[in-house]
Amino acid sequence: MGGAPTDLKLIDENGRRIDGRRPDEMRPLKIEAGVLKRADGSAYVEWGLNKVMAAVYGPRECHPRHLQNPDRALVQCRYNMASFSVDDRKRPGPDRRSHEISKITSEALTHVVFTEYFPRTSIDVYIEVLQANAGTRCAGLTAASVALADAGVPMRDLVASCAAGKVADTMVLDLGKEEDNFGQADIPVGYVPRAGEIVLLQMDGDLTNEEFDKGLHMAVEACKKVYEVQRDALRRRYTAKGAATETAMPSETDMKKEAV
Repeated sequence: MGGAPTDLKLIDENGRRIDGRRPDEMRPLKIEAGVLKRADGSAYVEWGLNKVMAAVYGPRECHPRHLQNPDRALVQCRYNMASFSVDDRKRPGPDRRSHEISKITSEALTHVVFTEYFPRTSIDVYIEVLQANAGTRCAGLTAASVALADAGVPMRDLVASCAAGKVADTMVLDLGKEEDNFGQADIPVGYVPRAGEIVLLQMDGDLTNEEFDKGLHMAVEACKKVYEVQRDALRRRYTAKGAATETAMPSETDMKKEAV
């Protein structure tokens, strides 16, 4: 967050944003489930220019053992931005920001996973940002939630995520890169639609109470749309799985032929 350069107009005279969107318009969102063969569950999210992959392993025995919880599973998340994900090459390895996002993502997902079903185990979630253009924590949480469902991990519901913010004194939805860099505030939200619960809420910048309420409402309504895209990705994934299983199963005629 910071002041915009004088020659950068984040909102034009027609009320359009720098990329032509309306203030309440999200960037295009695409989600695919089950994209990695060697993971128990996986998902790929393209959100605007963001490209994010999530993979899930487990539940499996938790190592090191001193981290084991005798009552429930531990949801461990690792968020990482690839060195080539941003314009200037990023230094490889975890930094303060990736530790923070890993922690809040883990806490948000723990809220919806039935961890009590798998004591002493670990459910490991890996989020890799392949291309970043603002909003990667929301894209990562959205992808991780679909990957958990794809892995068959029992969950109360999916977590959908989106951010709202303030640029050029206007509340807007789903900030892009310039808006994130030069805007006045950012509110990432993680939402569980079925329960109507917020499991992630952060804020960077300054807002009045009225602006915060408006931004939160915009983000929650957007999360409901993200949720539908998540469900559609899983529906397509399991429809494809079912069709593949039917094709692989021998027909009754084939079985009779084999018996002869």
